[in-house]
Amino acid sequence: MKRIAGAPGTGKDIRVSFEFFPPKNPQMEATLTDAINRLSPLSPEFVSVTYGAGGSTKDTSRSTLQTVLATGNTPAAAHITCVGATREEVDAVVRDFASLGIRRFVALRGDPSGGVGTRYQPHPDGYQNAAHLVAGLKAFGDFDISVAAYPERHPESPDLATDLDMLKRKVDNGATRAITQFFFDNDAYERYVERVRRAGIYVPIVPGIVPIHNFSAVRNFASKCGASIPAWLADRFDGLDRDPHTHSLVAAAVAAEQVFDLVDRGVDDFHFYTMNRPDLVFAICRLIGIRETGEAARRELHAA
Repeated sequence: MKRIAGAPGTGKDIRVSFEFFPPKNPQMEATLTDAINRLSPLSPEFVSVTYGAGGSTKDTSRSTLQTVLATGNTPAAAHITCVGATREEVDAVVRDFASLGIRRFVALRGDPSGGVGTRYQPHPDGYQNAAHLVAGLKAFGDFDISVAAYPERHPESPDLATDLDMLKRKVDNGATRAITQFFFDNDAYERYVERVRRAGIYVPIVPGIVPIHNFSAVRNFASKCGASIPAWLADRFDGLDRDPHTHSLVAAAVAAEQVFDLVDRGVDDFHFYTMNRPDLVFAICRLIGIRETGEAARRELHAA
């Protein structure tokens, strides 16, 4: 905590982006709008909107992108996936999103139709994988394209070398940056970046940070996607299942601590998986020194 209290100007050089998912009902739509309005004043580099397999959230993803664009000052990035769709269907969605003014995409293979942990089967007439999808996006125009990276290996990869080969193919086909699966072991992230650089891949590897709204749920999902849960982290949340207030305070401190440690290692870009719940993310951003655009301007004026 000394690092937080004793570092004037902390946050000035940190850049953040946020991920949202499309709402499933009118109540969730109102919650999403509140989340976007709460976080957009923090001036994120971009806000990304997820996309369901086979276009299952196409309409709601589109409307969510429009909500983000309506803020007027927040760049929007559209997720796009390969699962359960032909190439023509995916291309039609890309053209539609581009017609809204979207110039940023997050190109993902997508989870298997049977869910995380089941076998992926590409559509016979579709994009075969994320590298193929990146090439398809680049054929449309000079989009800014983010892709996925896995510091602790993709759960379906036989080894890390296979992971790195796929990442290199995605970058060679035009990816601008890679955003990682969430992780809690910063040493694992640092080792991964070193391997990535040795493999001749030089795009930014942006850490994906997941605020822990519910430790039990995060631990369960981590077991499916290959992210490890350090013993010290489990210990921090032990006994807090029925104490949401303390759970939230600990979660904010843990995420801020992780970010500051990564900043010490030379990282200055972070992507937050918001789960459409802005308060914890907002608190974390305050802890790491990020302020709303208007407030930052007022502080500078006062200092002058």
